Amino acid sequence: MKRLFIKTVLASVTLAACGLAAAQDSKTIKFATQNPKGHPLVAGMEKFKEIVEAKSGGKLKVNLFPGGTLGSDQANVSALQGGTLEMVTMNSGILANQIKEFAIWDFPFMFGNEKEADAIMDGAFGQKMHAKLDAKGLVGLAYYELGFRQISNGKRPINKVEDLAGLKLRVIPNPINVDWVKALGANPTPLPFPEVYGALEQGAIDAQENPISVINANKFYEVQKHLVLSNHQYNPQSVLISKKFWDKLDASEKKIVADAAKESAKYQREFNRGQTAGALANLKKGGMQVTELPAAELGKLRDKLRPVTAKYAVNVGQETVQELQAELAKLRK
Repeated sequence: MKRLFIKTVLASVTLAACGLAAAQDSKTIKFATQNPKGHPLVAGMEKFKEIVEAKSGGKLKVNLFPGGTLGSDQANVSALQGGTLEMVTMNSGILANQIKEFAIWDFPFMFGNEKEADAIMDGAFGQKMHAKLDAKGLVGLAYYELGFRQISNGKRPINKVEDLAGLKLRVIPNPINVDWVKALGANPTPLPFPEVYGALEQGAIDAQENPISVINANKFYEVQKHLVLSNHQYNPQSVLISKKFWDKLDASEKKIVADAAKESAKYQREFNRGQTAGALANLKKGGMQVTELPAAELGKLRDKLRPVTAKYAVNVGQETVQELQAELAKLRK
């Protein structure tokens, strides 16, 4: 009996020790974004979590933080660099604050369609851009998307380019977005994304611009009456991981995370595109009046924004711009 008791105690201690070791062996990934649960970006994050936890057998845990709960994009980047946050997905253009070439992702009318965007983002050019982030303590794993951006406002329908003049229009806080809004005669108002709904509701700004999925998921139809389908920018979203955390992963863990990022990116884009028609219908149901610019007005819009692209092509570097343009030219043959 005494021996049985001792064996039982030893077995219990061993199991407890194994449980503790397993807990210590597990690694937790905090994954943040500015958009709320239900948004296509979060759908991509949920797919990433599902894949990582399944393929790692639970050794890698993923906790999601949507809705800007861990701060602004800029705060998230600082946290990644400091090693206090493991992952984030965010507008690639915002990373121009880290690497100047990333401003190219905010160039107006860069991509003509989703097929072009996929080929560039998943190809050598997109990978080369992400590789530049290593020196800044960031590792680019894949690209999600927000899609093509549209302009909403609470003042009037936009039927021609001149209708945009004078609107206080919220922009992503970086120089190229400020300048293209100025080029259209509107008043740019840089704001962190979590502040946009409140600013629209209070009348601090008149307008904002985002893809349809973002406008719908954040219920901007509650505080905006008019939407014009301008397709003026395509927004890739970089899926980033802290280099400090990445360097702690072993080779097998890195493969699981990298493969999950790419697989979830493909899923996320398909999900986003599948949601767009329904999201637009919901905006109309919510009371938004939707207009489309005639071809002549779209041409005028492009003409007004060409000087902005030319200005930032100098800042980004002609070599980078020409490389992207050459890749696009191949796709358009």
